[in-house]
Amino acid sequence: MEEETGIKEDVNGSEGKNQKEEIFTKVVRAGKRTYFFDVKATRKDDYYLTITESKKRLGKEGKVFYEKHKIFLYKEDFEKFTEGLKNAVEFIDNGRNEVKNSSSSSDIKESAEKETLSTQEFTNIEFEDLGDK
Repeated sequence: MEEETGIKEDVNGSEGKNQKEEIFTKVVRAGKRTYFFDVKATRKDDYYLTITESKKRLGKEGKVFYEKHKIFLYKEDFEKFTEGLKNAVEFIDNGRNEVKNSSSSSDIKESAEKETLSTQEFTNIEFEDLGDK
């Protein structure tokens, strides 16, 4: 279930300036979890995104509380974050150790090559090399 709460603006009466808290909010209800995608603004009016996961929990003495986890994502990181998320979702969907049709597949291949090289370096050790110095 998805819910869009839209655009919000808060006016700070003491200064008479618009103080933007949540510019845009998207609420996604997914089973026992609720995700909030909030667009906010810095003091310099640059936008950033906060992603909050909220889960309802039952605490000691039977009191209900919400456990929250939050990620702050800045504009300069959107592209890399989106690509990484897309790759992770594709990996899960494919159920294999490969990502199809990814623009950063060269990064994945390069990472795999580095891992192979470092593994070869360590597996090609002779015990005589560890002896007297």
